[in-house]
Amino acid sequence: MAAHAQNAGSAPQISSTISDQAQPRLTLTQLVQTVLENNPELRSVQQSSVTAQAAVVSAGALPNPKLEWSRGDNKARLASATPGNVQTMGISVPIEMPSVRAARIEAAEAGQRASVHQIAASRNALVAQVKLKAYEVVLRQAQAQAAYDAVKLLEQAHERVRVRVSSGEAARYEIIKADAELINARQQEQSARLLAEQSQLTLNRLAAGQLPSRFDLALSLQDPVAQAQLKNVNWQSHPELLQLQSEVDKAEAQKNGAKASRWPGLELRYAQTREPDIRNNTIGVSMQIPLFDQRRGPIDEAASEAERARLRMEGRKAELEQQTLQAWKVMEMAQVRIKALSEGAVREAESALRVAEAAYRYGERGILDVLDAQRVLRTVRADLLEARYQLQSARIELDFLAGRYAQPSSL
Repeated sequence: MAAHAQNAGSAPQISSTISDQAQPRLTLTQLVQTVLENNPELRSVQQSSVTAQAAVVSAGALPNPKLEWSRGDNKARLASATPGNVQTMGISVPIEMPSVRAARIEAAEAGQRASVHQIAASRNALVAQVKLKAYEVVLRQAQAQAAYDAVKLLEQAHERVRVRVSSGEAARYEIIKADAELINARQQEQSARLLAEQSQLTLNRLAAGQLPSRFDLALSLQDPVAQAQLKNVNWQSHPELLQLQSEVDKAEAQKNGAKASRWPGLELRYAQTREPDIRNNTIGVSMQIPLFDQRRGPIDEAASEAERARLRMEGRKAELEQQTLQAWKVMEMAQVRIKALSEGAVREAESALRVAEAAYRYGERGILDVLDAQRVLRTVRADLLEARYQLQSARIELDFLAGRYAQPSSL
């Protein structure tokens, strides 16, 4: 019976066995590209760049001048006075301090840079999530295939036990045990199928329903892992850190703007009054003097926000470094498990099953020993699948933490 069992590592071959219809086969690049083009959350984040660009335009806009016009009557109360109409026209132009305007523009430009880096960070996280879910699909399909193979093996064993019990060569409790094992295996197969379908639905949700309802992936849990490339990390180009640095720059610009706002600017005024016999022209200037309110509150608030932004950036960098070390440990543990299981435990479990089957054929052991040996082999192979998935998951986590999925070339 062990000769008909499929190796746990051959995950991509499952659909031809457990599916009745041919399904489209997608590469990882096609899958990621489809999700990036249709994911609603990413498209929403991308729209923030348009908003930030509009904020830059608003920050650089000049204040509009104001026009005034009034009209009245001049009535003579003295004989020497001249009655008639009186008109007044005026214009005032606010002039900002250059430091206030420069700080506002700098803050808006920093916000625009932050939005660009936010898009890259969102893309980095989304690509990592898609790749992780893709390998989860492969894992679930491999588990479903293993459950299918287990049912087939147990059906063969069940038939042999039924014949032996019918002929009186074995006790009736053996067929009862075989029935229980077969029922349990069929339930596990059904659960594995549902988990495989659920993992595909999760991927389709990320793509806003633009993926086929059923599909295969050109992936394997045994895909090679290039550790040398994973060690090259450039924190200076990490999208999250660049976004946080842009937020620090924005907060610093807002702090400078708060300091400069103590002297916000001037207002130039020109007015002309026309009376029947007199025309008056006046020029004036007005300025707000920081006598009572010296903007200490807004300045301290902006300084606190700048310090908070700086602390967030430093904390996130330290967190990324620790998460990277943790991901490396997970990868090392997965590699140790894979080596131990593939070179030791799986082979020993297969040998134990062959011995149990041979002993059962010669009447030296009962069916319980064979079923136990099959169960041990299934468990070991399931552990091997989990270890291989854990290795791929650690690789994806390291790429995500290094920000390698932020650029289109990462596909």
